[in-house]
Amino acid sequence: MTKIVAVVVTYRAGEGLRGLLTELNRQCDLVIVVDNGSGTDALTMVRFACEETGSRLIAFEENLGIAAAQNRGIAMARQLGASHVLLSDHDSLPDDGMVAKLLAAIEQDPRIAAAGPLAAEDRKGGDQLVYMARTWSPKRATAEELSRPQLDVAFLIASGCLITVSALDEIGGMNGPMFIDHVDLEWGLRARRAGYRLVAVPSAHLHHSLGDEVVQLPRRAQPIHVHAPFRNYYLARNTIYLIKINLMPWRWRVRYCYWLAKYVAFNSLLVDRLPERRRMLWRGIRDGIRGRMGRLAD
Repeated sequence: MTKIVAVVVTYRAGEGLRGLLTELNRQCDLVIVVDNGSGTDALTMVRFACEETGSRLIAFEENLGIAAAQNRGIAMARQLGASHVLLSDHDSLPDDGMVAKLLAAIEQDPRIAAAGPLAAEDRKGGDQLVYMARTWSPKRATAEELSRPQLDVAFLIASGCLITVSALDEIGGMNGPMFIDHVDLEWGLRARRAGYRLVAVPSAHLHHSLGDEVVQLPRRAQPIHVHAPFRNYYLARNTIYLIKINLMPWRWRVRYCYWLAKYVAFNSLLVDRLPERRRMLWRGIRDGIRGRMGRLAD
């Protein structure tokens, strides 16, 4: 029997959370909210939104990272008899019928582990977030590719991703020690290595906000996301981690080394709070080389 349970991870969520939970309760059988240590005031709002919409709440006392929060929600979904789990960030909103379209795609082939929507950023300079497997690295899908009913992709961003519990049984859950950043990429790499397909359904739409500033450089079509300094740490560290663990083809590892060099140069020279960013990048590189994972120490 099909039973879809949504797992929404919140961290200092805004007023849009109630609308998200209302929509997910309409499209899914149950909704679980995992609050990742938002603090008393923000948690009060989350608790109220859950009570209003009939969603279940798990509240962490501290931020344990996106992967740990997703795993805790998935564990509860299993206990409640889920056949599929829909992951969501608190700053996303699915269009009408999104979940049904993803489920229909999954049911076409038992080797499809997960299906995701066409996720697009709701702001000027925003971009679609569907990534194809290219020779040298995952790259965004072209307009022509997005005109197809379904695409096999390199990985799926977590928000809006519908995953079968049977695939989770074989592939495993999210990588908790990564904490945040590249968690969805790492899971997708494991899924593909296990012989599963990951598909995107462009007719299923998700409105999504990454929450970062963007910079548009001259002669570059795609905007560059400017993360908070603490994210510089995780992106640098986790990129090195992925390069080292040999989940990616060798060409991808070479390309990610090149990407990391560009990322470090850009965030060390061309944006704000440079001393703090340089410290975070250095710590991330150092910890990545040493294999230190988990939460960034204060």
